[in-house]
Amino acid sequence: MIPIQKVKDIIAKHNDLEKELSSGNIDSKLFAKKSKEYSNLGSIISIAKEYVSFENEKKDLEQILKDKTIDKEMIEMAEKDLNIMKLKKQKYENDLKIFLLPKDEDDEKNAIVEIRAGTGGLEASLFCADLFKMYEKVCSKKKWLLEIISISKSEAGGFKEVIFSVNGNNIYSYLKFESGVHRVQRIPETETQGRVHTSAATVAVLPEAEEVDIQIKDSDLRIDVFRAGGPGGQSVNTTDSAVRITHIPSGVVVSQQDEKSQHKNKAKALKILRSRVYEAEKRRKDQERSSNRRSQIGTGDRSERIRTYNFPQGRVTDHRINLTLHKLEEFLSGEIHEEMNQQLRLKEQNLKLENLN
Repeated sequence: MIPIQKVKDIIAKHNDLEKELSSGNIDSKLFAKKSKEYSNLGSIISIAKEYVSFENEKKDLEQILKDKTIDKEMIEMAEKDLNIMKLKKQKYENDLKIFLLPKDEDDEKNAIVEIRAGTGGLEASLFCADLFKMYEKVCSKKKWLLEIISISKSEAGGFKEVIFSVNGNNIYSYLKFESGVHRVQRIPETETQGRVHTSAATVAVLPEAEEVDIQIKDSDLRIDVFRAGGPGGQSVNTTDSAVRITHIPSGVVVSQQDEKSQHKNKAKALKILRSRVYEAEKRRKDQERSSNRRSQIGTGDRSERIRTYNFPQGRVTDHRINLTLHKLEEFLSGEIHEEMNQQLRLKEQNLKLENLN
């Protein structure tokens, strides 16, 4: 049963936001955020009010059932109404439970995804490229906009590192489950004895932070410029177009040299830096609220092994939910990625419900 005070708090919050938004005395930066919160509460407010009124209605009906002077027909109607009310109350209670689940405030944000080749040399860089292609296909299927921020290629078409942003609706709520170590088991083309090699790539999914989410002072930044180098750098390394930004308080460092323009490199570097600093702060708060960690799938740590892609057996296994799909090619092509993600979301919701009770 949901404490009645929690439901009354929903109604009070809705009323307070209504007054605040209609007063006209609200900061323009906060207006959109408050409006969204008000709209979100509006989706459950009628149910919350009905739920609170159930107790009074229940007392009235129980009083009728106790009254010996009331005729049989009236009592039967009261019993019927009470049973209907109890069923409706149960449904409303379930709706309220889902609404009251702890929400990740970043779920609606866009995301920045960083994939890096891990252990395994060339094979790891090829797997890094495979993962990027998989996310490309998932984004295409969902009509999300994927934009490469930076890319570092290796031999034979692999990637040492690729960073990209994904824009659309509720991106982070979907992609956050991809953070961690992805392990691949397959026979490399260069392997003459048919032995299976194991290599890995690390995926970090960051909620894209806006200026309103985290304030970074110019005085906290050290910006260095240098000449871009590496493959394809001939046309850009004649000027100091590359940028390295250090966030002094956290020690986060971001370098960017893909663009010919120093201004564009700086803008891209700041975008990544803001999200990394925001994620570090978010992780610190999550660790402080240790009880909240139990309601999450895995730790979200990029050093945690989350998934294994076994090519000889044609299977992909997610270790957080012990789910194996024997459709590896379909998974990598983005066709059944939703199936795995749906199970991860469901598990997280169930964990949160257990903590709520």
